[in-house]
Amino acid sequence: MATTTKASAEKKPAAKKAGAEKKAPAEKKDGAHKTVQPSKELAAVVGDEPLKRTEVVSKVWDYIRKHELQNPKDKRQILADATLKKVVGKDEVSMFELNKHLSAHLK
Repeated sequence: MATTTKASAEKKPAAKKAGAEKKAPAEKKDGAHKTVQPSKELAAVVGDEPLKRTEVVSKVWDYIRKHELQNPKDKRQILADATLKKVVGKDEVSMFELNKHLSAHLK
């Protein structure tokens, strides 16, 4: 029969070093978090102020949902209205190729 000692049964929290402070997380600077300026065509969808790429994609999807632009039979397809067509360049675009079209409108 195995016995456990009190010390091994209890886990002690790691001791904090004296003077250690929590640092604020560093702002990410990779491509997805880089601040970009949308073109005037894309600004009609997301606004004309500089945004992070992730925010641009999020706002485009908000626009797509608000205007019910997803194909009801195949939700992966986006049926562009007149405003979105200026960005994607065609009447129907796959959600997988949407970022390619958005990149052409970001500086």
